[in-house]
Order: sequence, then structure tokens, then C-alpha cells
Amino acid sequence: MKSEAWERFKRVALPTSSGEKHRVITALIVDSPWLPGFMGISHLDYFTLPDEWMKANLYIEDRFPEVIFIPGFWVEYGMAVEPSAFGCKISWRENSPPSIHPTLHDISEVSRLKTPNPNEDGLMPFVLNIYKHIEKSLKGSEHHIKMVAARGPLAIAVYLRGFTEFLMDLKLYPEETKRLIEMTTITVIRWLQAQIDCLSEVEGILVLDDIVGFLSPEDYLEFAHPYLKEIFSSFEGMVKVSHNDSNISHLLGNLVETGFHVLNFSHTIDIGDVYQKVGNRIYLMGNVPPLDVLVRGNPEEVKSFAIQCIQKTKGGRSLILSAGGGVISGTPAENIDALTEAIKLTNY
Repeated sequence: MKSEAWERFKRVALPTSSGEKHRVITALIVDSPWLPGFMGISHLDYFTLPDEWMKANLYIEDRFPEVIFIPGFWVEYGMAVEPSAFGCKISWRENSPPSIHPTLHDISEVSRLKTPNPNEDGLMPFVLNIYKHIEKSLKGSEHHIKMVAARGPLAIAVYLRGFTEFLMDLKLYPEETKRLIEMTTITVIRWLQAQIDCLSEVEGILVLDDIVGFLSPEDYLEFAHPYLKEIFSSFEGMVKVSHNDSNISHLLGNLVETGFHVLNFSHTIDIGDVYQKVGNRIYLMGNVPPLDVLVRGNPEEVKSFAIQCIQKTKGGRSLILSAGGGVISGTPAENIDALTEAIKLTNY
């Protein structure tokens, strides 16, 4: 992203004691579910042709100058990077992100797993090498890589074990499940640090974990909270963004204690309710429905919903206007434009 865009995001995201009110900004999480189709290329071309990947990421920066794309110049292969490092089979398709096949057929097999080495295992070395070359090619331009990302510890565990199986293990085999989560937590920290180490200007991290919202408050405190807190506390001085587009309304009070600055959450939760509960403690990144409004709606409907988000957060206090989740396939350019137009209409 451009330095000016990063500084705008950082000024909003980091806590301040000055009481200064910031103008509402627009930020979107974008990756391979949206970008290839938007650019009219296949997913395989996006993943395997560096020139096409670079063209896509540079284009959206120029096409939407008022939008801050998170994490920005993201080298990712759908959800496959972290699971691949544990040995999961990855199935590739021409026009969709890859599928991941669990590698643990029984939770007892967790004893055979080893924590991956980001410089050697799975797709991780490919990502690191690409990042090194991207940063070199961007040197001297107005573009910078300021944020890196990782799937969260429960999300990785689910890809290793399977969604239903993981949730059953959590109740039936809690100790083995904790060993799995401990391993994936270490992996998240090492993976983020490896990306930071191979780049020179990183100032922020993004952790994406939708599985947290499927836990009860009690299970969250036992199987998620300490691990998320360990991850965020490992990156002092960084801008920390948490993405979770499952229903986390029952967890908000505890979740914000894990140490992030910005929360991107599901559009199914009313942003006004979230603001009342935690809006004075973190910045909220949302909350326009990514499918029903940003894909299926027209620009006027997008603007109307976006204005409601601003109004429900008392004029955009603690708000980064965004989708209630990541940008999904089929989102048209004019609906992204409508987000920034909504801010102008409200004078915030």
C-alpha cells in the first residue's frame, strides 16, 4: 500500500490519549476469492504468474485510491499456506481457491505432528521468496508492504482435523486438542515472524480465525483466549487486526482482551450493538454485508447501508468502514466506490 494510506490506517487503529477525532476511512480485506475474477483472469494464473499477480495488486491500488487494502500485496494461496506446512493435501482448480484435505484422521495422531519450519515446509518458503522479490521490485515506488497475515490457531487446527471432528475432539479429547492448538499457535507466531523478518517495512499483522465464534463462552476461555492472547502479545509495537466473520457477539467482552486494535467481524452482528459493547476499546472494521449488499446490491443500497454504519457508531467514532468480512467474488467496482462516497455524504 502507499505510505500515506498506511499512515491513515495506523493513526486510526492505534490507541491515542489525545482525544483527536479521525475522519472515517475505508479499508477492505481482499485476496484470491475476489481479485482474479475482478481482473478477468483464472485463479491458477493469479497464483502462478507473478506478473499477473503484481498487475492485479497494483491496479486496485490505483483504481481505488481512497480505499486501504488489508493486508496489501498479500501473497496467499487461499487457505492453503499454513495447512500445507503440516502436510495437508491441497487440490487446485482453475477458477476457485484451492481445497485443503485434513491430515489428521484421529486426534491421537497429533503426537506425530511437528511444528513447521517456515523456511522449509509446505508453501511457506514460496511465499517468503515471493515477498523478497516483490519488495525489491517495489523499491523506489510509492508502494510498500506494511502488513503480513496468518490464519489463526483454531482455523489451522480445523484444516488439519476437519471442522466437525475438531469440535467433537474439543469436548471428547480436550488434552489432545489443546496440544494441537498449542502447536498451531506456535506456527502462527513463527509464520508471522518469518514474514516480518524477510521484509523491511512491516508494521502490522492480520490474524484470521472464524472458528472462535463457534465456541461457547466457557470453551472460548479454555481453548481460544489464551492462545490468541499469546499471539497478539508476541508482536509489541505492531498494529494488530483480528478478522472473524462468525457470530462472536457472545464473546466480545473477552475477545477484545486478547490485545488487537481493530476487529473485522460478521455483518450478521449489528454494528450498533458491537459499538455499545466494545466501541470505546477497539476500532470496528465493518459492517456492510459482503454478499447481499456489496455483491447483490446497487451503489445506492451500498451507500445507504454504509451511512447506517456510520450513524450507529455515533458519526463514525471507532469505525473503519468495510465489509462485514472479506471482499467476495463478484463484488463490482461501483459498489466499492459507493463506500467512499457514503463517507463524503455524511461529512465524516
